[in-house]
Formats: sequence, structure tokens, C-alpha cells
Amino acid sequence: MKTISLKLDDSIFGETEDIVARLKQPRNRYINEAVDYYNKIQKRKKLEQTLQKESLMVKEDSMSVLKEFEGFEYES
Repeated sequence: MKTISLKLDDSIFGETEDIVARLKQPRNRYINEAVDYYNKIQKRKKLEQTLQKESLMVKEDSMSVLKEFEGFEYES
């Protein structure tokens, strides 16, 4: 484990202290879980951005292929 120094706003610290007391959980564990959760959210946002970017990149090609397929005559 790494040790860090963390400065929290007084209101955030007070709220955190209330929550960890109610949960009967060490403050360190609570903060670790909160940072882990936030990291997961950020990874999902990054993935969403990447997927949107890649989707736009292939959109033109997909539309071109679709138009080609629409030009074929289908026989039953």
C-alpha cells in the first residue's frame, strides 16, 4: 500500500466521518472504496468516448456498404 497526504474540504470530511461512523468502517477503507468506484466510472467514460469516436469512424463505410446492399435485387 502507498501512503498519501489528502486535504479534504471541511464539509466533505465531516460528512465522511458521519458515514464511516454509521457504517462502522475505517476511514481508510471507505476512502479506498470511494476512489476505486470513481476510477471505474472514469474508465467507463473513457470507454464510452472511445466507442463513440470509433463508431463515427466506421459510420461512413457502413452507410456505403448499406447502399450497395440496397442496390441488389433479391430473388425469392
